[in-house]
Amino acid sequence: MIFKNRYHIGILRISFLLKIFCACIILNASQSKAQFLQSKSGNITFFSEAPIENIEASSNSVIALINSENGEIAIKVFLRSFEFEKALMQEHFNENYVESDKYPSANFKGEIVDFKGLSKLQKKEFSIKGFLDLHGVKKERTVIAKLVELNNGNLQLQSNFKIACKDHDIKIPKILWKNIAEEIEVSLVIPLKPKEL
Repeated sequence: MIFKNRYHIGILRISFLLKIFCACIILNASQSKAQFLQSKSGNITFFSEAPIENIEASSNSVIALINSENGEIAIKVFLRSFEFEKALMQEHFNENYVESDKYPSANFKGEIVDFKGLSKLQKKEFSIKGFLDLHGVKKERTVIAKLVELNNGNLQLQSNFKIACKDHDIKIPKILWKNIAEEIEVSLVIPLKPKEL
C-alpha cells in the first residue's frame, strides 16, 4: 500500500513537472513569435542616370527578417523579379550584367549599429552594417536607414544608398558607358509585421 501511494505520488510529480516543462515551451514559443519582424512584399527600386538614357527598375518581392531583440537583419531579393520599362533592358540586366542564372539573388546580412531596441530607432536615422552579396561578390557596407510607424501600427524600413558596379565585378562595356552609370541609386521600402514561428 505504501509502495502504491509512493508510486502515485511519483506519477503526480512527473506529471506536474511535465506540465511546467510544457508551459515553459509554450511561453518561450510565444516570446519567439514576438521577437522577429518580417516582410515578403518589400519594394526595391534602382535608378541609373546616364547621358543618353535613364534606367529604372523595381521589384515588389523583397524578403526581409529583423530580430527585434538584437537588431540582426537579413534582406533578399531575386534579381529576375526586377521589372523594367523596356524588355530589352531587362534582358541585358539579367544576362549581361548581374548574370541572374548564375547569381539568382542579392543578399544583405548585418545588424543595426548600437542597437537598443526598435522603439529607440523610430523617427530618426540609424546605421545598418553588414555584407551585401551581389553578383558573387561580398562587400561590407554601412547604410543609413529609418523606421516609420504606419497607420496600422506596423513598421516600415526605409533606406537610400548607392552601389558602385565595380564593387561587385559588374562590368559595363565601354561602348555602353553613356547608357549606364557606374554608380546605381537604390531605394528600399520594406513594410514589417511580427513573424509567427
